[in-house]
Amino acid sequence: MFHTIGFIGTGHMGGAVARIAAASTPGAALLLANRTPEKAAALAAELPGARVCSNAEAAAACDLLFLAVKPQMMPGVLSALAPVLASRQDRFVLVTMAAGLTCETIRALAGGPYPVIRMMPNTPIAVGAGAIQYCGVDATPAELSAFAALLAGAGTVDELPEHLIDAASALSGCGPAFVYLFLEALADGGVACGLPRDKALSYAAQVAEGAARLARLSEKHPGALKDAVCSPGGSTIQGVRALERGGFRTATIEAVIAAYEKNLQLKAGE
Repeated sequence: MFHTIGFIGTGHMGGAVARIAAASTPGAALLLANRTPEKAAALAAELPGARVCSNAEAAAACDLLFLAVKPQMMPGVLSALAPVLASRQDRFVLVTMAAGLTCETIRALAGGPYPVIRMMPNTPIAVGAGAIQYCGVDATPAELSAFAALLAGAGTVDELPEHLIDAASALSGCGPAFVYLFLEALADGGVACGLPRDKALSYAAQVAEGAARLARLSEKHPGALKDAVCSPGGSTIQGVRALERGGFRTATIEAVIAAYEKNLQLKAGE
């Protein structure tokens, strides 16, 4: 459905999404714009059919335009593009991945009632094991379906009502950072017990990957899976006791809530 796909912003997240889009639509034209053109050029060299352009060129030509810029940059970017978008006579869809900015906010900044898809990706999409939540305003069911198919290689692509997007972002968008902190701490524990650093990191990553896979594939509650590892009087339950004493679960819950509250502040323009 989408023949010309554009990206304004080719940083870590924009670049990852562009790679997924290029892999799933080898015949589509891909236009890449970035504040630092060299970064866009480096990405274009990787992707067949991709070329570097300006923000205005992407806004004028693309029927699916990803706005991969930070929330604080969005007003300036869209105010500059508003005349270009207003002059178009063909249909196009804007895609935002800026935390805290609603579809209606994007439409207001862009200067028109354009179709908008709001997406919240996380960094593991770069290896096909991520999550993307999305919603749309005035995008047709066919456009939403084509969008989901375009990014299917990212991992989980799930449509949500917009009022849940900020919560999803706090969990799956910010969550990888929380997991990486846990991985680092888990590996540090192994090093403290005598393991070489490289082996401790490798084991910690495998433990997290394996436990997550088992949790996804099993129909058991995580608490039941935890109980299955905790033998009476054994080592694991003592480790769990230490985590509980340190407030591990409470700290994790509070981290997600803090991220969610920040999303709400961004939405309110604070």
